[in-house]
Amino acid sequence: MRIFGLRIPSSLSRVLQTLLVGAVVCFSIGATDPIERFNTLGHKMMCTCGCGQVLLECNHVGCTVSGTMRDELTNGIAGGTNDSLILQSFVQRYGATVLAAPTTEGFDLVAWIMPFAVAALALIGTILLVRNWAKHQPKLAAANLAPASPEEEALRERIRRETGTEGL
Repeated sequence: MRIFGLRIPSSLSRVLQTLLVGAVVCFSIGATDPIERFNTLGHKMMCTCGCGQVLLECNHVGCTVSGTMRDELTNGIAGGTNDSLILQSFVQRYGATVLAAPTTEGFDLVAWIMPFAVAALALIGTILLVRNWAKHQPKLAAANLAPASPEEEALRERIRRETGTEGL
């Protein structure tokens, strides 16, 4: 057998084929497991009772909406409907607010882009503002280099003696 122009011995070829089939089976088990699909889809939707919680985590006492929605989800999965069609049917029935996160298509893409764009603009604005403040900062007055009067020198010497900082 040849792979990418390399000759592979038949025993190694069988091992590679077995590993490939094993990997495909492992990854496809979660995709076909109804319980896993139920959990995945249920966490992509919001309960429409007004509690503002994810469908599978709605703990609203006496909530009749989440039970109905869960039953619809179970029926869709049992009927063999694929995930995107199940989500689309919920959007058609309950509106776009049933989705826990906006889609990444069309105008909904703005919901993903805007927070980052606003943060970037705020950072740029802050940098420009600080630079402007630094540019217009008043300059400190030059130190008075004139020699101190004898009274000031005497006062400084007394302060040094009383504070014990004569050698400084």
